[in-house]
Amino acid sequence: MSSLRATAWRANIVLYAALAANIGIAVAKFIAAAISGSSSMLTEGVHSLVDSGNQVLLLFGQSRANRPPDAKRPFGYGREIYFWSFVVAILIFALGAGVSIFEGWSHYVAPEPLRSPTMNYIVLAVAFAMEGVSWCVAVREFGATKGDDGWWTAIRRSKDPATFTILFEDSAALVGLAIAAIGIYVSHALGDPRIDGIASMLIGGVLAGVAVLLAREAMGLLIGEAASPEVVAAIRAVVDGFPQIVAVNHVRTIHTAPDSIFVAVSADFDDAVTMGEGEALIERIETALKRRLPQLASIYIRPESADRAAIVMPVGTND
Repeated sequence: MSSLRATAWRANIVLYAALAANIGIAVAKFIAAAISGSSSMLTEGVHSLVDSGNQVLLLFGQSRANRPPDAKRPFGYGREIYFWSFVVAILIFALGAGVSIFEGWSHYVAPEPLRSPTMNYIVLAVAFAMEGVSWCVAVREFGATKGDDGWWTAIRRSKDPATFTILFEDSAALVGLAIAAIGIYVSHALGDPRIDGIASMLIGGVLAGVAVLLAREAMGLLIGEAASPEVVAAIRAVVDGFPQIVAVNHVRTIHTAPDSIFVAVSADFDDAVTMGEGEALIERIETALKRRLPQLASIYIRPESADRAAIVMPVGTND
């Protein structure tokens, strides 16, 4: 049991690091906002509070997604994490961006008198350090899985929304902290509290952009995304490596969880293969596929001629 807990902790280390940072930061930002009256600092407090709630939702989603398959969900509950990732994107947009823009506009049209910014600078410095640690953890964990792909390509191809969601959130948090610091400094330097409100609206714009990107990625995963071209090519190579297989007609895949894939293969078997031999051959192919690609949770192999496959299943997203 201890090894299972260690595995679960490792898998969610990015979420735990971000949650620990955001809870403490949110409290400090709200205190600083109350003392200084800064709109951008209040906005940053809301930002950190929303981020904390997001991490709780993602941890809850991970727990729900890890439930074993049953009669109601024979392929498991893995895709539930995609739903909660979409909810997180909506919360960032509605609460994070919405409140930030509203608060910024309110302070722009009805600016409050400026008070000492010292507390704000202290909190911003501490928050930047803590968010920076969380961001470094997210970058390290995501970088370990991205392979040779560029960062943006790896994010687009990733099937684990928890990791890249935190990466986006922490990046937006660091940008927001920088905007808040600049807004507070310029407001005091020019004696114009409206600039602080503008900074708050800019932070809202950053959050809105991040929310749109996350919603787009989560929507694709919810609808259903195929495995990577490398996985599809590996499946084809394994099946095609059996001499009794004349041709691999097509390979269809879909992620049922970040680390779980359903695959359907249409293959043209040699005419000399009998029904009994075909059944044994399919078992050997399935064993070879799972040995090569452990993430293949469900495998369906259909023996059919190339002409028949072309009629029944036209060319789709995989090959």
